[in-house]
Amino acid sequence: MMNSKKDSGHHVVNIANGKTTDKLSVDTSKWSEPVQFFIGVGGVFFFYLIYGYLQELIFKLEGFKPFGWYLTLVQFACYTVFGMTEMKLTGSQERKIPLRTYALLAFLTVATMGLSNSAVGYLNYPTQVIFKCCKLIPVMIGGVLIQGKQYGPIDASAALCMSIGLIFFILADSTVSPNFNHTGIAMISAALCADAVIGNVQEKAMKAHQASNNEVVLYSYGIGFFYILFYLASNGTLSTGFWFFFANPVKTYGYAIIYALTGYLGVMFVLSLIRTFGALTTVTVTTCRKAVTIILSFLFFTKPFTAQYIWSGLLVLFGIFLNVYSKNQTKINHTVLNIVKRILQKHSKSQRQVMEA
Repeated sequence: MMNSKKDSGHHVVNIANGKTTDKLSVDTSKWSEPVQFFIGVGGVFFFYLIYGYLQELIFKLEGFKPFGWYLTLVQFACYTVFGMTEMKLTGSQERKIPLRTYALLAFLTVATMGLSNSAVGYLNYPTQVIFKCCKLIPVMIGGVLIQGKQYGPIDASAALCMSIGLIFFILADSTVSPNFNHTGIAMISAALCADAVIGNVQEKAMKAHQASNNEVVLYSYGIGFFYILFYLASNGTLSTGFWFFFANPVKTYGYAIIYALTGYLGVMFVLSLIRTFGALTTVTVTTCRKAVTIILSFLFFTKPFTAQYIWSGLLVLFGIFLNVYSKNQTKINHTVLNIVKRILQKHSKSQRQVMEA
């Protein structure tokens, strides 16, 4: 299974078995495979790096910390508009998944994105990204509890590596970061738990009803928008959020719209990579993108640094590799074997040439 999200970019779009025929993707089929690959990778990096940069930049605005949920409201509004446009362009008007299922999916989407956005106000951005890299842990737990899945020793090892790496990354953050806050840890942890549940619920619903990704995007974010609107109106922060954004519209609404647009376009390139090259290649690309996002965060935004960030982050990446390997053992083993054969053949050929000379 390949989950493509808010990032992800937090987008709730589940692709089972690494294949998709959905029209919510960038069509690059008229070019050769190498060109398609570089376009896909370039699109993922370009849009998601801007997405991550803007997310951190928005929270650097003075006084923005309490308005993470209002940002999510604007983001959901944009995704709803994008989803409606996509549905009309592709001609997919019929809803296939029941509204009661979408009510649950929308709630989980709100929890995932709202808590993740809000957590940026309490944590270093690299810590938030590392947490999202460890989505496998709650996903595995959710898979066992919801779908009765069984996982092998490689997956268990992957989860263990991620857990240890995450713990030491958090310890490093709590030691050197003046902005470290346990509230942020609680928020991002709850976001990951919601993410784990939504992936499993969404996979079951899409398989059962053969629904398209753009349908899921439209209804999940459309219903979620009204959830957030009701929440903000009931606790009295809707008006304060509106006036805060209105006071500086370019750096709030302007950045938020670009933030949402880049995230939405990013998921289109992710889906294009999945459709053309499969889940293994796509996971590799998105993992590299997350690593680059963390590096750029340290370069563009001043924050304390310790070597513990490096090795604990690498441990998390190794856990991701183990997880990818467990799902693609045959393909990876075959690729490695072919590479070794080619190396040995070249070595044998060079030895013969030396002996002949």
